[in-house]
Amino acid sequence: MNAIMKRKSVRDYQLRSVDPDKIERILMAAMQAPSAGNQQPWEFIVVRDKAMLVKLSDMSPYSGMIKNADVAIVLLSNKEFVKFPENVDQDMSACTENILLQVVEEGLGAVWLGAAPLKDRIDYLVKILDLSDNLTPFAVVPIGYPMNETEVNVRYNASRVHCEKY
Repeated sequence: MNAIMKRKSVRDYQLRSVDPDKIERILMAAMQAPSAGNQQPWEFIVVRDKAMLVKLSDMSPYSGMIKNADVAIVLLSNKEFVKFPENVDQDMSACTENILLQVVEEGLGAVWLGAAPLKDRIDYLVKILDLSDNLTPFAVVPIGYPMNETEVNVRYNASRVHCEKY
């Protein structure tokens, strides 16, 4: 519950480098996500090059913070691994959430920036990353040390829980 309750979207980052070991643990967590039929459709591009981070920040009107992150992970689905195409977005979402939770465990901050299912964002990422036809961008997650520590609002709302009587 600790990582779940501490997770929040972080868009402002310190000018501080993220240790490669932390990135590896984040990617390990990503790959532990459940997937339909264990298809594990994911691949990742880890971006640290500042020029590419700036290009990634132009993906949408909401992605400007990427250029200030130390690292960004681009999540891709690989059609070669897909057995159940109707479940790819669920698989990739579980993978993305695992990244966000491990980011918290590493003392870092991140935000989930969706590309899929928006064609303009997908096409933009395909172009700037020069992706092959079998790779489809799903999301970009910029990561860094949070600029500010803020409290997380508890979102639990008992009125949204309904119990069936048996």
